[in-house]
Amino acid sequence: MAVGAAALLAVFADVACAENLPPVEVFVPRTCISCIDWAEHLRENGFVVRVTQSDDMAAVKRRLRVPAEVESVHTAVVAGYFVEGHVPAEDVKLLLREKPKARGIAVPGLPFGAPGRETSSPSCERGCTMLDTQSGAGPVRRELFDTLLVAPNGSTSRYARH
Repeated sequence: MAVGAAALLAVFADVACAENLPPVEVFVPRTCISCIDWAEHLRENGFVVRVTQSDDMAAVKRRLRVPAEVESVHTAVVAGYFVEGHVPAEDVKLLLREKPKARGIAVPGLPFGAPGRETSSPSCERGCTMLDTQSGAGPVRRELFDTLLVAPNGSTSRYARH
């Protein structure tokens, strides 16, 4: 079993090296299933991800200068940018290719159907999640959402539409 896990890690590392993707550190509140699902979405798209649980997500967001109006539950750091919320991996890769002058990118709130939000719903004031009781029973719920680019001055503009 350990050999299989090592081989799987090697595949992820090879994909990340092939695309020259920097590592991602994801800060999550304790017991947040959709945050962990989002980290897995990044791994499936070639990123090497480290998940760090935090009891003070507000402090993490303040340190990284995430504007309150774009906040979600988890916050990540990659190549000097913050990535707030359920941002699709393709948008993170675009950010890394384009290297805009910005603080980071964000998907505010918890849109249904965003990566990590296909089968989970918010269930408490901390933003942690539980699996839906009907998960897998029907079509994936989706809603339109934007990925926002956060400029150095904190203003935002649409970066991508999903």
